[in-house]
Amino acid sequence: MKSSKPQEAPEATLKELLKASDNIVFFGGAGVSTESGIPDFRSEKGIFATRQAYGYPPEVILSRSFFLSKPEIFFKYYRSNLIFESVHPNAAHKALARLEEMGKLKAVITQNIDGLHQAAGSQNVLELHGSVTRNYCIKCRATYDLSSVTNSAGIPECSQCGGMVRPDVVLYEEGLDNHILSDSVGFISAADVLIVGGTSLNVYPAAGLIQHYPGNKLVLINKGSTSYDTRANILIRDSIGKVLGEAVDTP
Repeated sequence: MKSSKPQEAPEATLKELLKASDNIVFFGGAGVSTESGIPDFRSEKGIFATRQAYGYPPEVILSRSFFLSKPEIFFKYYRSNLIFESVHPNAAHKALARLEEMGKLKAVITQNIDGLHQAAGSQNVLELHGSVTRNYCIKCRATYDLSSVTNSAGIPECSQCGGMVRPDVVLYEEGLDNHILSDSVGFISAADVLIVGGTSLNVYPAAGLIQHYPGNKLVLINKGSTSYDTRANILIRDSIGKVLGEAVDTP
């Protein structure tokens, strides 16, 4: 990736860039979902609230070892803090789905697990950390939808073998899916325009993916600063929903 002085750019500049390209890739984080009303559990407020309510920080509760040793607490926290059935895609999700429909966006690479990109209409979504919409039995691998967790009390059980059903999400102490990582690197490496939004780029190894972008059209949209600000070609500090919503012609 080429280094250059970032350009504090209005949405109009981004709109022109998107209009001229048909090989765009989007990489997003928690900030995309917070605009739909999903809180970021990694925030200072989220960590404090979790310690107060459950006695452990979220990184501990959402670890593989904690899930296996204290599944009752895991699912109590999981249902209350990671599943939000009443939320809807926001302007950012809809704009990205529209870009894909126009043949311009090749892939959405997301760190989020809420399934909102698909709900907005995006087809090629690479979920680095999995999704709450998918669940499976850890014993026989039978698959279940989200209702298997939301409609159950305590620890969800497999109807076929009685095993514990877990969400298809990547927990702490677990590695990312190598196929998804490889596909993400492929899309980013071949991209003309790479848009990074709603992420502080502090969560690795996912954040390291943008190092594979070789171009000079790196667009960074985030309200706060990131370690990649000086490497961005266009830097926009604003709501990602507002920025993408204004930059993309949506019906």
